[in-house]
Amino acid sequence: MEPTALVMWLNAAFALFDATVLGALHALAEAAGFALTPLFGLVSLLGEKGACFFALALALMAFRRTRRVGTVMLVAICLGAIASNVVLKDLIARPRPFESSGLYLEWWRFAGAAPEDGFSFPSGHMTAAAAAMFALMLARPSWKTALAGSLVMLLMGAARCYLVAHYPSDVLAALVVGALAALVAQIVVTRAFSAFDARARRSASNAKA
Repeated sequence: MEPTALVMWLNAAFALFDATVLGALHALAEAAGFALTPLFGLVSLLGEKGACFFALALALMAFRRTRRVGTVMLVAICLGAIASNVVLKDLIARPRPFESSGLYLEWWRFAGAAPEDGFSFPSGHMTAAAAAMFALMLARPSWKTALAGSLVMLLMGAARCYLVAHYPSDVLAALVVGALAALVAQIVVTRAFSAFDARARRSASNAKA
């Protein structure tokens, strides 16, 4: 399959950035002697199809005090998945790093050759992580949620690049998609909950009358 014009532009515009980050992570893999491979493999597995983030959102929705946070998170993850996995991946059709470069193929094999399907841009794992964590930070703004969310996103992004499943530029794009999905979800869910609360208050007032 011939690369699209957008893919060629991405490869050219981010070539140095992608190569630098992937090279640094490969050097880390060599220095650690495979010690980090199981960790990053587990992180990637937990983020498959956004599974751990969906589970977190549903767990938060189960409790009244955190129901709104969980709902924002769930909507954000769904919006991000549609944008990244349904629309952008097939539209842009960027091959995985190990499918485009002999060097990256060697690095992918060195990192465990985890099987991957579909296109590379943007990262679905990172979109889910960013959507969930930005949703959490928007719904519960504090330095603790900001720190925790940032660490989760950093870990997921590092894992996907360490395994050579994605270019770092795929991860950056997913970060933007996830942030936008979280922002839209926050607005929509806040308005929906406000409308529901207002209707409940009116119903209670009418019942008393």
